[in-house]
Amino acid sequence: MTTSPDKLVVFVATPLEEEQVERIRGVDRDRVEVIYEPDLLPPVRYIADHNGIGSFRLNDEQVKRWRAHIARADVTWDFPPDLPDGTSSLSVAPNLKWIQTTSSGVGQRVQRLGLHETQLIITTARGIHAGPLAEFVFLALLSQVKRLERLRSDQSRHRWERFCGDTLEGKTLGIIGAGGIGRRVAAIGHCFGMKLVALSRPGARHTAQELGVDDVFPADKLHDMLADVDALVLSVPMTDETAGMIDREALSRLRPGAILINIARGGVIEEPALIDALRSGKIAFAALDVFAEEPLAPESPLWDFDNVLVSPHSASTVVQENARIADIFCHNLQCYLEGRRDAMRNVFDKTLLY
Repeated sequence: MTTSPDKLVVFVATPLEEEQVERIRGVDRDRVEVIYEPDLLPPVRYIADHNGIGSFRLNDEQVKRWRAHIARADVTWDFPPDLPDGTSSLSVAPNLKWIQTTSSGVGQRVQRLGLHETQLIITTARGIHAGPLAEFVFLALLSQVKRLERLRSDQSRHRWERFCGDTLEGKTLGIIGAGGIGRRVAAIGHCFGMKLVALSRPGARHTAQELGVDDVFPADKLHDMLADVDALVLSVPMTDETAGMIDREALSRLRPGAILINIARGGVIEEPALIDALRSGKIAFAALDVFAEEPLAPESPLWDFDNVLVSPHSASTVVQENARIADIFCHNLQCYLEGRRDAMRNVFDKTLLY
């Protein structure tokens, strides 16, 4: 296919539903060419699977087409995967100016690819996962205070024995990472009558009212905050400052029997220390959507702990995900075409790495 030199070339580099591709084309058919060839993309395992099956490989003819397309691309939907021989697709994309990612926590990948030192625009999916992740948080919290495992066990045994449960009302929920996700968690927590506290990021001067919480602790008062919480939610970006921040000392400051929920990145927690805290009962329950190494190794003890919920980094993935990312992309594409770069949403900050 040939195109006018004035057309912006968008290459769909990871699986996407044709309906969303048509929405992208519809932004401006006269000025945008969208390259979408499904046979170059791996079959998906579930809705909004951005990676597809791991065994997929391009054949020689497909590699030739892929190279031709990526060489023309001005914009890509998602980070383009490497070629079968290990060559980075980015190294053969001389015209690339902008990547729309399908995730929000892309800082580590941007660093690994060296993109933080380039002029390439990167826009993320920030904001679209707040609802699903907040729902996961309260799935975990409610399952604990309402003793879901006890109920299921008794039901399977046809056992009728009354017991005393607990409630979220009056409990203190600590949030590390009070961005869009953390604020959604706080809003729901207030509905349950919880007290909400948050840790401020270094250099920030947000008020409790701005974050939608009852109290804000300065970044250097992490341990003071942890001493007050019954449940801790991690939704912070993975950066040099947050790597390993929940270490053995931090875990020791939590109230005995605390609940910990990690929807951030696995590297935020010192995993061996968490395992010890779970074994000792210091942490009564942990709901973990992310891990230090993914997939979680079969030999990890976390699989077998009764007081751990293992989620395969899927808490944010819902059937509406690609449509919501396409909303962001279509808005940004219109802004880009009109030269309104300052109006683009979710532009990645290469200094802050989120």
